[in-house]
Amino acid sequence: MSFTRTRKALVTVASVALAASLVACASKGGSSSEDAAAKPETNTIGAPLTAGVAYDTTNFHPSNTTSALAMGTNLHVVEGLWELDYTNNASAVPALAAGDPVEVGENTYEITLRDGAKFSDGTPVTAADVESSYKRIVDPEAGSLYAGFLTFIKSIEAKDDMTVTVTLSSPFGQLKERLALIKIVPSAATDEELTAKPIGSGPYKYESVDGAAEVTAVPNEHYNGPRPATSEKLTWLVQKDDTARTTAASDGTIDVIENVPAGNREVLEAAGLKVDSTPGFGVAFMMFNTAKAPFDNAKVRQAFHYAIDTQKLIDNNLGGEATEASSFLNEGHPNYKRASHVYTHDTAKAKELLASAGVSGLTVNILTTDHPWVAELAPQIKNDLAAAGIEATIESMATADLYPNRAAGNAAEGNVPNFDVIVAPGDPSVFGTDPALLFGWWLGDNAWTQERSNWKNSDPEKFAEFQELLNAGASATDAADAQKKWEAVQDFASEEVAIYPLFHRSILTGYSADVSGFKAIGTTGLTLLGAHKAE
Repeated sequence: MSFTRTRKALVTVASVALAASLVACASKGGSSSEDAAAKPETNTIGAPLTAGVAYDTTNFHPSNTTSALAMGTNLHVVEGLWELDYTNNASAVPALAAGDPVEVGENTYEITLRDGAKFSDGTPVTAADVESSYKRIVDPEAGSLYAGFLTFIKSIEAKDDMTVTVTLSSPFGQLKERLALIKIVPSAATDEELTAKPIGSGPYKYESVDGAAEVTAVPNEHYNGPRPATSEKLTWLVQKDDTARTTAASDGTIDVIENVPAGNREVLEAAGLKVDSTPGFGVAFMMFNTAKAPFDNAKVRQAFHYAIDTQKLIDNNLGGEATEASSFLNEGHPNYKRASHVYTHDTAKAKELLASAGVSGLTVNILTTDHPWVAELAPQIKNDLAAAGIEATIESMATADLYPNRAAGNAAEGNVPNFDVIVAPGDPSVFGTDPALLFGWWLGDNAWTQERSNWKNSDPEKFAEFQELLNAGASATDAADAQKKWEAVQDFASEEVAIYPLFHRSILTGYSADVSGFKAIGTTGLTLLGAHKAE
């Protein structure tokens, strides 16, 4: 990454989030500062595009949503100073920034906005909007999970209408990538308005928003950036049921289908759709309530992982479209290392660990989210655990209900969450792929460890030791030294397994033959940027 006059940068740890699907190729999505200032080429607007999506939400707020649906649709409507190009290793490409950050003092940078940028209501985008959008995230009262991404920033302030000053608390090597997390919205917009129907400066603007049924967007006539709209209308139909979504794709009701069930691939291909399989970081993970015995014992947590026949889950429920977790990082990640603990199916080992922890006759309740591909894992998990002497009941519920009502509580304050074990999906790689970000989302000092798993409260010494390892890896400037530290982090995470993946999933995405201009990417949220359908 090349800032003007920048020095060799250190990296500090930051926390981060989330799910899995398709990111379309952006038209003219270059990485040079000149691209940001360039006027968009004359663009042919294609016919309306309709996508069938597997996730729903009630929160579209660009400063705090963690919904796969909202993350995907917002990419069309709101912009950061930079955006992440998922077709090129999540590298930062210019959006509202007119050029690279210019270093004007120690850990201090100035960034100029794209000339003539306007929100979809016609009002100019100003530096004051950038400042207020940053403050919406880091305000402690807001409770945004994004705040942990940005701990290295001391302040973001408007210098004048077109320039912002960014002051860092310490040097940071991926400033542009992390600034992409701050989506710029009007200062005057209320949080209620942004939650329901955000206004932005992107190539599209929301026409209607119903996160339980249908979201539509049309071209933003005020957009002057490098990635103009390519469709006269975009529609995301919420179709959580796999069969309904597959039927809609087969009969042409929808043009693009996310989260294709592996068993339906041949059905879609027979109907003339192309189906792409893309490996990624998306996981099904298992999280323990470490505030409750015996889940405060790492041996018990390990026993669960040994008891589950993960490869059988992959073969029977995902059509082989996943890889057993041999580390917290997926095997394609550049910092991957096979961890010290690899949980191949071993019922005898699970029983041995339970016995050494003094646990017998264990009965547990396992919560899953109601995403079909996740809920369908539960019966085999129940049977595998029973073979190891663990009796489990299964309960599936919506994500919006599960986390606030069953997985919220700080044991240090005497409020223990109401769950034993949770199996759920997640994919923080939507925010980037550096290890500090991927580890920090689930295992950093944030809501996941403070209120959900409660690992910080149940084992503060181990937690502190892990945070030191995270910071050491993130701040290492020598690549070889950094890799050694990330290998130690992977070993540590594999031993503690407070939150740990069962497998890393490949994402299947289908699209009709008359849709062009996008590429399947194994990360969160179905997006259609650059996609085009002939009239």
